[in-house]
Amino acid sequence: MNVVREPYGYQSKDPSKLKEVYGGAAGAVFVECMRIRPETGASKSVILFSHPIGGGSFLPLVTALAAAGHHVIYCNTRYRGNDTALILEKCVLDLGACIADLKRRFGYEKVVLGGWSGGGSLSLFYQDQAENPSITTTPAGDEVDLVAAKLQPADGIMLLAAHISRSVTMTEWLDPSVTDEDKPYERDVTLNIYDPKCPDQPPYSAAFVERFRAAQIARNRRITARVEATLAALKASGEPDAERPFIVAGTMADVRWTDPTQDPSDRKPYTCYLGEPRIANDGPVGLGRFTTLRSWLSQWSYDRSRANGIVNAGHISCPVLVINNTADLACTPSHAARLFEAVASPDKSYVDIKGADHYYIERHDLLPEAVAAVSGWMSAHGF
Repeated sequence: MNVVREPYGYQSKDPSKLKEVYGGAAGAVFVECMRIRPETGASKSVILFSHPIGGGSFLPLVTALAAAGHHVIYCNTRYRGNDTALILEKCVLDLGACIADLKRRFGYEKVVLGGWSGGGSLSLFYQDQAENPSITTTPAGDEVDLVAAKLQPADGIMLLAAHISRSVTMTEWLDPSVTDEDKPYERDVTLNIYDPKCPDQPPYSAAFVERFRAAQIARNRRITARVEATLAALKASGEPDAERPFIVAGTMADVRWTDPTQDPSDRKPYTCYLGEPRIANDGPVGLGRFTTLRSWLSQWSYDRSRANGIVNAGHISCPVLVINNTADLACTPSHAARLFEAVASPDKSYVDIKGADHYYIERHDLLPEAVAAVSGWMSAHGF
């Protein structure tokens, strides 16, 4: 079936004093979207994909769903391609404005959120606040009123190769051998899994994994404490809106990359979705490499970020489909299992796509299986 791509955009108001994106008029946000649909055939339902940094309108699964007859919209948040200063609460606002717009613009009546990868936790965060609005400020204390936004709840959510959240994923990948953020390349050899001198080598003992995981959380909390102290100092000095960018070294160190027995799956051992983990650990495109005080608290802080799929999933009532790609190099099976278990809605389904990688690039032949799972679930729920 031929697929039609229709790029469009919409503008929404943003009264925030703080601006985290380049260019544009003050007090307004312009968001880019793309509608991907079959050349013929109307629909009252739409699958709405989004991701904190967007950029997924050409994903193989997105295109395959449209080719199978589904109407799909990909919504890029205001932070398209750059999460340096990203505020997840504002991503929720962008997603809410997109839902209101697509209903007016195209007449869609049913909206199913397609939570692929990092879009999974964003979808759950959105639905939680749409069903149970409570947030009026960011974790840094800046105004962002999700209650007044009157977010329209989605009719269903699909978690497709999704991880729990940016904050949990960051913590599980954070290099615990960094003990001093001012000297990030002087590392504790007993926790450095990429140092051949590390006394613990794979397969790791349960005691080492427990110590490693605890040290990762401790490092995340040290960064959070430093961020909060800096923000407090800026506010005390009479600069409440001032920001400070900083670099986080070592963000791709996970025992799962060096020990295939950890969270076992069909994934290719000793690699990750960014290539060689040891190189990606300090590479320029590492997770959260460049960030700001406010952005750290909103999207990367283990304790302060509100976009936590496990927590948010426990507050939603709509139908949920969880699809796990068993050879995923980014979102390992435990993430899908934990999300599925956390979903409060009694109407939830789980599907494994055996051998599928994160992007369906290495196993393009498995796309029909994933599309069939989505189509069957959509049809069963009248979407």
